[in-house]
This record gives sequence, C-alpha cells and structure tokens, in this order.
Amino acid sequence: MSGPAGLTIVRDVAGLRTQVKAWRAAGRTIALVPTMGALHRGHIQLMETARAKADAVIATIFVNPTQFGPNEDFGAYPRQEGKDASLLTTAGVDALFAPSPSEMYPAGFATKVSVAGLTDVLCGPFRPGHFEGVATVVTKLLLQALPDVALFGEKDFQQLAVIKRFTADLDIPVKIIGVPTVREADGLAMSSRNAYLSAEERAIAPMLFAAISKAAAAISKGAEPAAAVSEAKDAVLRAGFRSVDYIEARRSDTLSVLKKGEDGGRVFAAAYLGRARLIDNVAVG
Repeated sequence: MSGPAGLTIVRDVAGLRTQVKAWRAAGRTIALVPTMGALHRGHIQLMETARAKADAVIATIFVNPTQFGPNEDFGAYPRQEGKDASLLTTAGVDALFAPSPSEMYPAGFATKVSVAGLTDVLCGPFRPGHFEGVATVVTKLLLQALPDVALFGEKDFQQLAVIKRFTADLDIPVKIIGVPTVREADGLAMSSRNAYLSAEERAIAPMLFAAISKAAAAISKGAEPAAAVSEAKDAVLRAGFRSVDYIEARRSDTLSVLKKGEDGGRVFAAAYLGRARLIDNVAVG
C-alpha cells in the first residue's frame, strides 16, 4: 500500500521481499534503518545518512514486545505511525516496513538470539532479556530485508556493539553503520522517551550529558576513571535525577572496564529522571 506522497508501506514479510527483489533486479543497493517509531531528528539523521549510503532506503517501525521487561513501558511507548510516515517521506525514505507482532512472532515461534559478554554489563543487568529481544528482532529484520547496509544510532552504543557482534558471528552479509548521537541545543541526547519528561525535568535532563562529558575530559587528561565517573554520578544525583543505574568508563570495543591511560574509551550512563530512563555515552579524548 502507499503512504503519504507515495511512500510504500509494507506490513508482511512477503511484501517486503517482493519490493526488495524488484530493487535488486533494477541494480539498486539497499539500506535498512530499524526503529520503534515516535521519530525525532535523531532518527531523521539516520534516514538521511542511509540515503547517502544506498539507492533505496527501508525504515522499519515495530515496537518490539520481546525487548521490554514486565515492568517497563511497552504499553505507554509512543505510537504515531501517521506522523512518522510523513517524516519518512520528507527524509526521502522509499519504503516503510511496519509489521504486526503476529507477523514477526507467529504462533509457535521458539527461537532467540543471545550474545554473551557484551550483554552482561551496563544495561544488561538492569534490563534482563532486553538485548536478547533486540538481537532476535534485528536478526529477523536483517534476514527479511537482506540490505547492503543497516544504520543504528550511537546513543544506544551497547546495542550497536551487540548488533555488530552477532552479524559478524552469524555471517549475516550486511555492513552495520553507527551514526553519531543527535542532541538538542543544550546537549540532551534525542530520544523518543524524552516525551515523558515534565518541563521541570526537561530543564534538569542535560545535566547527564554535562556530567559524563566532564568525566570523559578528566579521564582523557589522566584522571583515574573510577574517580571521574564517581564524581559524575554524584553530580547527576545532586541535579535532581531520581536514581542512577550506572555511570561507567569502558572500552568501546569490548565494553570491558577502562583502565587509566587506555585509549578507545567511552563514558556510559543510564539514569532515571521522573519516569524516564535516560541513557547516553560520550567518547574519551
């Protein structure tokens, strides 16, 4: 079916593969951008980058139930397909794949994809099953579309690392591209969950980026990583965040704890402000 201004909207795997087959026959390269919808300027940057990397761009919108825990916000997660479709058209996206849960997980579905090691740290302990849900649904999307490239935001840096790992391990023939985090003018990383913030909380939210940026700068100048992130955690709590799941300095490649003087590190954070769980990360140096 067609969406606004000719955007092709596909809701089943057979239709997606028919479209991909037609593009392949025409010699077109394909980029895939998986999302859960509620699109913002960060998502649009992914679409525009995809447009520069391939001849045809497929965006997906699927609020994946398997990556939400029992007490998380699956039911409340914003859904606005009509508005999202208009944004995708403006961004030059060719097709939207928007399947139902029953299309993605039909009766009898019994397979899960899990990645050891990378999922045992940072968000892993706080969101049991989350990365298994992400790995499973992204594996399915990649195999359903078989794109040349797939793009993901670096705001979810741990997710990006997990996706790069399983695509390499499973020999999925796609290049995974990370796109830098898009921020508001005050530094807050753009996220669909920012909609949960009250006006007062929104004024506090940029403190997370400020604190981890200060920690990253200190580490790059020779500070002990543990001391720098401890100071960042204190600053975030003083600013009014309800709680901090973690603020940690880790290596970008393996997500192992960053040691003083090591290159290739990042400072990662996850903290609650009101009912919103905000995550962010910045490079060291």
